[in-house]
Amino acid sequence: MPHTVVREAEAILDESFPVLDKGFVRLVDYMGSDERIVASARVSYGKGTKSVREDRGLINYLMRNSHTSPFEQVVLTFHVKLPIFVARQWVRHRTARLNELSGRYSVLKQEFYEPAADTLRTQSQVNKQGRSDETFNSKETGEIMGLLEEGRESDYERYSAMLEKGLAREVARVVLPLSLYTEWYWQMDLNNLFHFLELRLHPHAQYEIRQYAKVMADIVSKVAPMAFEAFQEHRLGGVALSEKSADWLRERLAEEELPKELKEKLFP
Repeated sequence: MPHTVVREAEAILDESFPVLDKGFVRLVDYMGSDERIVASARVSYGKGTKSVREDRGLINYLMRNSHTSPFEQVVLTFHVKLPIFVARQWVRHRTARLNELSGRYSVLKQEFYEPAADTLRTQSQVNKQGRSDETFNSKETGEIMGLLEEGRESDYERYSAMLEKGLAREVARVVLPLSLYTEWYWQMDLNNLFHFLELRLHPHAQYEIRQYAKVMADIVSKVAPMAFEAFQEHRLGGVALSEKSADWLRERLAEEELPKELKEKLFP
């Protein structure tokens, strides 16, 4: 089939969408769309004469039943500017292809993430890897913001001083903090991108990476709107049940009128 062009995606190509205080996400390129997904699923028929309604139904069927390979036919490439600590969480998604700004070749810019005061929270006592909803008073917030600024500025001064002495860039960079901004090109197929978004849009994901995921989700919705709609319905808005929970639900719904897809799940 010919190269797919999506008008809504073309309209935002190379547009920088701001994230956090200095970051951005930019759609560099894309390959495929909803049309490519349904064509690969109906490989014997190609595009054929199927209607939009039938295409939407097929995409929902694929998503609902975890038939993932057709979604892998769509690929998106992003240019992202992000703090290093966010990047280190991000690369846990190992199915991507990426190329990052190198501190060995380049002198790194004096650009640091400065968290907004209202995002500063105490350590959660329930979620050991995250923050709670408890805020600091204005005096404490000011002191914390001051400490953050003092730390990043002094670290960059040491970095600059070592470069001036002739120290190799690859060694001098070790003093720089995780709040420093980096950039990369990041490419991933739509199936694995949905997995990334499912995890990073979750309320338990760190605030900063959620902001990037929200922007990327909006971009995906323009490249493959029907697939993103199905993702919202069956992955973001859906609920997975344990065997015991499913048995409990079957007992109580055995006599009820249920939607066809729910019947298929509960009473296969």
